[in-house]
Amino acid sequence: MRTPRHPRLWFEVLLIAVSYWTYSLIRNAVPEQKAKALANAARIWRAEHHLGIAVENTVNHAANSVTWLITGMNYYYATLHFVVTVGVLLWLYRSHPGRYAAARLALFATTAVALLGYYLYPLAPPRLMPGAHFIDTVQVHHTWGSMASGDLKHMSNQYAAMPSMHIGWSLWCGLTICALTTVPWVRVLAALYPAATLLVIVATANHFWLDAAGGALCLTIGCTTARLWYGALPQALPRVAWQPSGA
Repeated sequence: MRTPRHPRLWFEVLLIAVSYWTYSLIRNAVPEQKAKALANAARIWRAEHHLGIAVENTVNHAANSVTWLITGMNYYYATLHFVVTVGVLLWLYRSHPGRYAAARLALFATTAVALLGYYLYPLAPPRLMPGAHFIDTVQVHHTWGSMASGDLKHMSNQYAAMPSMHIGWSLWCGLTICALTTVPWVRVLAALYPAATLLVIVATANHFWLDAAGGALCLTIGCTTARLWYGALPQALPRVAWQPSGA
């Protein structure tokens, strides 16, 4: 078990930049196994029918019928995933330096597990399933909403849908804020954020419900890793970190 130290800004900026670059590099380096990814998508779709939760198609078509709504969802999908996560990291760095390292470790471990999932279980998103009648909302409405759609599709692995890191990261953000703030309206927004993200990833046909479950499982592993490393979950650690003498 480690004692969290006061984070250093230059190191954290460098670490986050290098980590995200590495994440993108590894994610996109996973072989695009189209046939296997489509077969896995068909299995997920059948499993959801057996579970009685296969309503993604209905949600997708309903949202697509309201242009302003689906356009907003496309931009939500493309931007908030990064903006909110970085914003929460900055807030932790400034307001909860003693908890920052543990929370950051939980996020990084969550992402590392997701990379393993992309390699072991290639999965096509609903919008790429032939004959399933899902709508690629980015293509239809000519918006920038997914690195795997339109002109950007060659820059990203299109068959890395399981697990959903939109859910893994949004849950991390929501739970972190809910645990560490006492402002009621902020806690409400934090709780709504992963719920809204879940609706967006399904409405835009980028993920199945079960992809979201995979993201939640990754976060569980990430939080467990942080707890084992630091001896407690981030919110249970002191707000102010230990600093070396003379710092």
